[in-house]
Amino acid sequence: MIYELQDMKKVTGFFDGWQETLIYSCLQKVMGKILVTDLENPQAACAYVGCFAFYAGEPDRELVMNKPEGFVIMVPKNDSWGNLIEECFPKAKKVTRYAIKKDTQFKKDMLKKFVDDLPAGYELHEIDADIYDKCLENPVTKDFVSSFESKETYLKNGRGMVILKDGRIVSGASSYTRYLEGIEIEVDTVSDEQRKGLATIVCAALILRCLEENLYPSWDAQNMNSVRLSQKLGYEFDHEYTAYEVEREDRRF
Repeated sequence: MIYELQDMKKVTGFFDGWQETLIYSCLQKVMGKILVTDLENPQAACAYVGCFAFYAGEPDRELVMNKPEGFVIMVPKNDSWGNLIEECFPKAKKVTRYAIKKDTQFKKDMLKKFVDDLPAGYELHEIDADIYDKCLENPVTKDFVSSFESKETYLKNGRGMVILKDGRIVSGASSYTRYLEGIEIEVDTVSDEQRKGLATIVCAALILRCLEENLYPSWDAQNMNSVRLSQKLGYEFDHEYTAYEVEREDRRF
């Protein structure tokens, strides 16, 4: 059986040294959940939020097999967990992701210059109640808000900026998740508006917005394009890590 854990002290040690803000979100009970197979004396745990699942402790087949529904990006803490994921989900896509350092000292003047480069005909707007609804209209922009359980929760805990053109969201940067000390950034631009510098502008605007509230805008990169964008904004690359993209019914048993 899979259970949702409430006493985080029982598993905190499993995740020691793992600098992933999505894990912080779960352990801090801001959003997401911690899943275990033993509530009293757990030997393994899964931190699950958005579409990400982080596995730590002693490798547990039951915990891996009973993955959350839908598409999941499984992230093992070590090779033993990775091997178990491959055994349970042989069709899973093994990918390399890129961790970005969490101690960036941002240059505000540089970020403000990026924001000032907003082209004529485009409008920068914070994600408010109306923009939230507009985000849900397009699969490209839905992830800006979809990890939060409700509109009210996003407006309270989320932070986001978008660029509009003729009333349409063409680029945005938002909190994929929230933890006590900051957010994890999600950024995307619609295909016909890419390569115009919009992602740089909207990310700079969101970072400045976070710094106003003393929130840290954490960055994790899916690919090298994302790494390069982060470096342009002042972040530093940390290390590569392995993850597994698992589809809805991509299991062996």
